[in-house]
Amino acid sequence: MTHDSTAIVTGGGRGIGQAICVELAAEGFDVIVADIDEDAMDETADLIEAEGQRAYPVYTDLGDEDSVESTVEEAVSEFGSIEALVNNAGIAGPTAPCEEVESDEWAQTVAVNLTGPFTMCRAVLPHMKTAGYGRIVNIASVTGKRPLVNRTPYATTKMGLIGFTRTLAAEVGADDVNVNAVCPGSVDGPRIKRVFEKQAEATGRTYDAVRGDVEAESPRNELVAREDVADLVAFLCSDRADRITGQDINVSAGKVMY
Repeated sequence: MTHDSTAIVTGGGRGIGQAICVELAAEGFDVIVADIDEDAMDETADLIEAEGQRAYPVYTDLGDEDSVESTVEEAVSEFGSIEALVNNAGIAGPTAPCEEVESDEWAQTVAVNLTGPFTMCRAVLPHMKTAGYGRIVNIASVTGKRPLVNRTPYATTKMGLIGFTRTLAAEVGADDVNVNAVCPGSVDGPRIKRVFEKQAEATGRTYDAVRGDVEAESPRNELVAREDVADLVAFLCSDRADRITGQDINVSAGKVMY
């Protein structure tokens, strides 16, 4: 990896994705910010450029194969190559018992959280293989390793993403393309706040009680900061992680230790 390297980050407009974009820029990457929120993309682009790197916001709908392929084509046209792909975009999906989940809710969660990363990888891999170099990081979850009651669509996609990561790593390792997954615990911010609110509503408990139970699952009695995730992603996208592939690495404040 050189200071001319380029990364695509899906869902780069806010939260973990924005932190990843900024950290990659600090590591010397130019960054394609792929998102559906144009205002958020522009905000992230300003932060990338403040690090002295080039930013390229591109509207990308992960549920639309043409949109994904167009994003990759634009990235190659603008920057010449793609050294890293971070599949960060995802949705929480419904909070409900399995029998109450609507088919369209299930399909949407699978489309964004699992089919989206597959489609991005399929579009990017030919360019990485031609270059003989690549780093792919899939943002999974500790929920990919254990059950999460009333969140079957989300849990299923994150478990699937870990399986996808391992299999793809075995498939493309000979091309010097590393594929890893990062499994965050509960990351503090607006998104997890909404999840806690839905869980509180579904169970008839208070928001503070739901949050307190989640914090207590960590030996540190705390949630994860988005920068914790971004630091690990930047490392996995660097040459310092040259012989790390096919791994699913937790950033959970000890909430999950396997």
